[in-house]
Amino acid sequence: MKVLVIGGGAREHALCRSLSLDPDVTALHCAPGNAGIAEVAELHPVDQLDGEAVARLATELGAELVVVGPEAPLVAGVADAVRAVGIPVFGPSGEAAQLEGSKAFAKDVMAGAGVPTARSYVCTTPEEIDEALDAFGAPYVVKDDGLAAGKGVVVTDDLAQARVHALSCDRVVIEEYLDGPEVSLFAITDGTTVLPLRPAQDFKRALDGDEGPNTGGMGAYSPLPWADPKLVDEVLATVLQPTVDELRRRGTPFSGLLYAGLAITSRGVRVIEFNARFGDPETQVVLARLKTPLAGVLLNSANGTLDDQAPLSWSDEAAVTVVIASHNYPDTPRTGDPIEGLDEVAEKDAPHAYVLHAGTRRDGDAIVSAGGRVLSVTATGTDLEQARERAYAAVGRIRLDGSQHRTDIARKAAEA
Repeated sequence: MKVLVIGGGAREHALCRSLSLDPDVTALHCAPGNAGIAEVAELHPVDQLDGEAVARLATELGAELVVVGPEAPLVAGVADAVRAVGIPVFGPSGEAAQLEGSKAFAKDVMAGAGVPTARSYVCTTPEEIDEALDAFGAPYVVKDDGLAAGKGVVVTDDLAQARVHALSCDRVVIEEYLDGPEVSLFAITDGTTVLPLRPAQDFKRALDGDEGPNTGGMGAYSPLPWADPKLVDEVLATVLQPTVDELRRRGTPFSGLLYAGLAITSRGVRVIEFNARFGDPETQVVLARLKTPLAGVLLNSANGTLDDQAPLSWSDEAAVTVVIASHNYPDTPRTGDPIEGLDEVAEKDAPHAYVLHAGTRRDGDAIVSAGGRVLSVTATGTDLEQARERAYAAVGRIRLDGSQHRTDIARKAAEA
């Protein structure tokens, strides 16, 4: 099977790595990719927001499956353009991807499906913003209605900060604060059948102890030893399946990866947000534990035959991912700094630990930083403690001037 992956972040590197290990994949391409993905896939320049260009590239390559990784191309309708030329594609239509593209749309779908979530107001004027902030009180949860690369959410006790963020958005969703630990659960769906994956937990704040600003994610781990063993079944029944059924009922069937960000509150499970694609950095740890070859599962989703999919097989090992970010991330990250130590990780830590590239590019013989989140170091082990040790040992070999990473990824879970 010839596969084309669209995107160029750590999520796409994780997908490409898994696909490269699949014996059914005969050729693997990625557009535009990055310096790390180039080691496992042939790269092609493309404007990933241009559906016609992506469809043309897929046709020229003879792709038998296209996997659209990032949210922006999905919301832009790239999957629709690929489907229009008759190539199976893993990823929802532009209309269905509004589940991530518009938080107000997602709230409306959840209301129609009876999915438990936070009470909220959709605001477009300063007066509406002030009323909503006053109604809920602190902690204030303020979300840009549109795509914001994981940085459009502010959770703060500071009313002035909450109001400034709300006023900076064209349309904003202000909602009640949900207490309790957060869980990420992915599900693969063809619009009817829903196949949940294993849950993970990510770390959104930039600094140890969940301090600092929100980011796109600074690390993740799986499994969750503290979670109720019935959690996945409960979320499938109360969140994932009802949402897929509601979207199909509306005439906008959702096919691809449905990501549910959940809060395990004192009142039960509540949805924080939906994404329309694999989440970064949770994808890294979930795919590290998946033993079933990936390509066939994604193709069944694309072809509407997920009901024929055999049960997924999972490793009993734990996985931990630690993100290495550029100086000054998530504000205005510095780029162009050389990255050293990657060969040392490959020589000393493989196969239990490996590096996935996010914001990197090749500059002559060197690999340099090219974004805020630069690398993800993923490691597996018999338990979370061993996976953490292996991940941080590999992180310690990587040298990037001014870089930052959290030192407490999965610590509490490992010590519990």
